Amino acid sequence: MGTYLITGATGGIGAAVAELLSGRGHDLILVARSPDRLDRLASSLRTGSHAATQVIMTTPDGPAAVPGTGSVAGTGGAGGAGGAVAGAGGTAVRASIRTAPLDLNEPRRLEAALAVDGLPERLDGVVHAAGMVRLSPVAELEADEWIDHLNVNLVSAAELTRLLLPSLRLAKGHVVFVNSTAGLRANPEWAAYAASKFGLRALADSLRAEEPELRVTTVYPGRTATEMQQRVRAQEGQPYAADDFAAPATVARVLVAAIETPRDAVVSDVTVRPA
Repeated sequence: MGTYLITGATGGIGAAVAELLSGRGHDLILVARSPDRLDRLASSLRTGSHAATQVIMTTPDGPAAVPGTGSVAGTGGAGGAGGAVAGAGGTAVRASIRTAPLDLNEPRRLEAALAVDGLPERLDGVVHAAGMVRLSPVAELEADEWIDHLNVNLVSAAELTRLLLPSLRLAKGHVVFVNSTAGLRANPEWAAYAASKFGLRALADSLRAEEPELRVTTVYPGRTATEMQQRVRAQEGQPYAADDFAAPATVARVLVAAIETPRDAVVSDVTVRPA
């Protein structure tokens, strides 16, 4: 199994992706701004149905996994939990969950912050799921609003990708950008958000051309039932009903399916709209 770093891990789509990847036994590095929310998410993934393990049997040809028991994982790291648990007939290896509190509104500080936590030597994938939005007409958008959108939604994704490229190249890994249908078309009062997402699409396209050994996917979700959508509806002066939108778990399933596509192909772009 692999190691995946997820930004915006405590948000709706990010948390749903973490749940799916953890359930498949992958080691995770969870990134978000709030240490408390990260700790709660990591704890939930280490317990109950999310605590994926795999029994490793010793054979004449070396260790082998028992099908259907989960997946192989590493031994953990700072802020994580992992290791071997003795079991009948083999060893159960528990997936590692690490947390890394980072403020993506400060992209210039990401390199130093990651250096403290330690960059993974090998990284099978990065899922850029962090994002922020505040609606406003262009006539009222001040410079700080533009800078916040660009820092969180674009610049930090570019900087993290740059910093993690050596680890991704070693694994011939996968970079997934959670974009938005606003990255395909800009609507009134969405200028700053849409501009950051148009830029994220350009980042993905350039990275795909520059790094042919990596797989690069952009997912364009439409309106999704998340906390961010609740804030958007409040800004629009409209009621919020989760059933009106796509579920985060649905978007996560599409994203993880792209990751699990056999290596003879790549899902480069996929749009997921509410029915």
